[in-house]
Amino acid sequence: MGNSWFQFQQFRVEQDRCAMKISTDAVVLGALAKTDNPRRILDIGSGTGVIALMLAQRFHEAQITAVELDMEASAQAEENFKGSVFRNRLELWQGRIQDFKSSDSFDLIVSNPPYFPDHLKSSDPKRNQALHTDELPFGELIAQVDELLSEEGEFWLILPPRQMLDFENLAKDFGLFPSQQYRMQDSPNKPVHRIIASFSWKKQEIQAFNFFIKENSGEFTLFYKDLISGYLLGF
Repeated sequence: MGNSWFQFQQFRVEQDRCAMKISTDAVVLGALAKTDNPRRILDIGSGTGVIALMLAQRFHEAQITAVELDMEASAQAEENFKGSVFRNRLELWQGRIQDFKSSDSFDLIVSNPPYFPDHLKSSDPKRNQALHTDELPFGELIAQVDELLSEEGEFWLILPPRQMLDFENLAKDFGLFPSQQYRMQDSPNKPVHRIIASFSWKKQEIQAFNFFIKENSGEFTLFYKDLISGYLLGF
């Protein structure tokens, strides 16, 4: 998925000016994140805008706001929005999510956040910004969700297992509790490498589900094909 553009069934995403290209993580999060009849959706750290576009495709009545710190990525995401059939329901806010304010709350908030607090950094500052938590520590992300999520709303994000555990422990201090977890593996013989989770204000038993991207044969699993059906070409 490293091309300068990526064609979906209902929209096209240009990504040559974005440090982080479209990934399986983003596509899976965009396909899984949900809540009942969301009217206002917030995408934190939008990058190319792909998750916001997927949510616009899924939720026909929703108004979607995307927040992106990097100026070039935000400009490209805005162009991707304007080039889509969902343009009237999408808006881009460029800047730090810590500085974002809204008089209205959001029914659904999604984020594919940076998660390396102490990882060896590369020589590319834009990639570092997208991957490392320097600009968006988990505590500050949760604080903004605390301010912006509606009473019945849900917050969805994707993280590696260790970072998700750290995030859960911090979220509890704000009264946010996990309700659903999708544990993603590349194949049955590979370890869980990502967890997609939803958080809400209600403390409840977690519904956990493991899934694989591919079978041991190399074929995509039925679950994955059903999940991305309607989005990616060929599915």
